[in-house]
Amino acid sequence: MTDQPDPAARTRLIAFATRRGGGRRPVSPPVERASTLLNDDPAAMRDEGAGPVYGIEDLTAARELRAALADLEGATEAWLVPSGLAAVTVPLIALLRPGDAVLTTDALYGPSRRFLNRHLKARGVGADFHAPDASVADILAALTDRTRLLLIESPASLTFELADVPALAAACRERGVLTVMDNTWAAGLAFRPLDHGVDVSVQALTKYVGGHSDLLMGSIAVAGPAVGRPIAETIEDLGWRVSPDDAWLALRGLRTLPLRYAEQARSALIVAEWLQARPEVARVLYPALPGDPGHDLWRRDYTGAASIFGVVMRGGSEIAAHALMTALELFGLGYSWGGFESLITHETGHLDLRRAPPTLGGELLRLHIGLEDPADLIADLAQGLAAWRNAIR
Repeated sequence: MTDQPDPAARTRLIAFATRRGGGRRPVSPPVERASTLLNDDPAAMRDEGAGPVYGIEDLTAARELRAALADLEGATEAWLVPSGLAAVTVPLIALLRPGDAVLTTDALYGPSRRFLNRHLKARGVGADFHAPDASVADILAALTDRTRLLLIESPASLTFELADVPALAAACRERGVLTVMDNTWAAGLAFRPLDHGVDVSVQALTKYVGGHSDLLMGSIAVAGPAVGRPIAETIEDLGWRVSPDDAWLALRGLRTLPLRYAEQARSALIVAEWLQARPEVARVLYPALPGDPGHDLWRRDYTGAASIFGVVMRGGSEIAAHALMTALELFGLGYSWGGFESLITHETGHLDLRRAPPTLGGELLRLHIGLEDPADLIADLAQGLAAWRNAIR
C-alpha cells in the first residue's frame, strides 16, 4: 500500500477549486437554495443553454461536485443521487427489463440484496448469487441466457472477499453482459473500476467523500453514453436530486479525501495487525493484511485500502460480543463508516441473510477505524477484550 492511494488525485481535487478564469470568487462555490429560478424575459425561460431552468436541476455546488467526481473516477459523466443505495438501484432500474437477471455475490450489501429480492423480482427481473469467494471461471459459469448484468461488490460486505474485477469485466464485455461495481470501499482513489473495463462505478458518498457522518448521498459514474443515457433519463424521470447544502458538504469533504483515506488506512492496518495477534481473535478479514485470502489480488489492483474490516472471534456468543462493545469508550456503536470516528458493529446475525451463510466458528464484529490515535484505539480494544473474556468464562 502506498502512502497515498492516488497521489495525482490529491493535487487535482484541490486544483479543481483554484483554477483560474472565474474572476474573484470564494474557494468553495456558494450554496444556492432555490426551487424557482427567475429570468429577465419570457424567451429566456426555456433557454437551457443559459443554465438550469428549475431548482430540481443541479445548481453550482452539485455541478462542481459532479465534475470533480467524474475526474476522480475517470468518467465521462457522473450523477448524484440521495443515498449510496440509490446509486446501486438506479443503474439496475435503468439497464434491466422484465425477463433479465442479475448475477451478484452472496455477500452483497443487505439493502441492495433486498432491492433485488423485493423490488426487481416483483417486476420480472431475476437475481442469482455466486459464492463470495468464487473464482472468475465459477462466476462466468453461473451466467445464464437471462443474465444481463453482473453486480460487483469488491470487497464484499462483512466478509471482505475480493473479486478479480479486470478479468470479470473483460469476460462480461465479450459476452454482452453489463457490469456495475459498488466501489465505495476504494472511494475512487484506491481503485478506478472504469479504467478496468467496468461499465458503471457507484459509490456511497455518505462514507468517505462526506467524511463526517453528516450527509447521505451516492454517485454514479460511467465511461460513455451507451449506459449513461438510460441512467440520466432514469434519474430525470424519478426526479431524484440532492440538496445544495449536502452537495456543498460533500464537495468540501472531497478536497481532503486522499489525506483522510490514507491516514485511516495506516491506522487500520496497525489495529488489524494487533488484533490478529490476540488469542481471543480467530481471524481478521482485511485484504490489506498479509495472509488474507485476497491480499495478492489487492496488492495487484489496489493502491490503498479502506479502514473497515471484519474480526472473527474465537467462539463466543452475542452476550460476549455485546459485553466487548459496551466496554469500549472510543468506538461508537453505530452503522456506516468512512467518517472521522471509529465504529464497531456486531454482524453475526446478518450472515443469515445469505443463501449459504459461512461457518466462521465465532462471532463476527465489524470495525471502522477513524482518525483517532491507533495506540488509543488499541488500548480501548484491550479493555473490550477483557470484558469478552469475562463474559465467556
